[in-house]
Amino acid sequence: MAQSQPHHVQEGHGSLGSYVTGFVLSILLTAGAFGIVMHGALPHGSMLAVLAILAFVQIVAHLVFFLHLNISPGQGWNVAALCYTLLAVLFLIFGTIWVMHNVSMNMMSR
Repeated sequence: MAQSQPHHVQEGHGSLGSYVTGFVLSILLTAGAFGIVMHGALPHGSMLAVLAILAFVQIVAHLVFFLHLNISPGQGWNVAALCYTLLAVLFLIFGTIWVMHNVSMNMMSR
């Protein structure tokens, strides 16, 4: 008796050009951030804002070029998992800050 097994066609990985583009973009973003800090090209407040923007762009580049995350219909579960992970990380970070702040305030009163 022959049993048929469902065959899932896996989505292809990125091409060499896609990986090279992601790598070059990551190097440029890292070098840009490093250069801004080392040369002191901007005032402190502006520097932090530019570094935050460069970090966000680099995160998006890694998600797109290396993890192949996009908004196609086949990526729905991957995007949902990413959103859940980001929410869990935010709860962890802000919950920790909140608890540590409350502990600090309660210890100061004694």
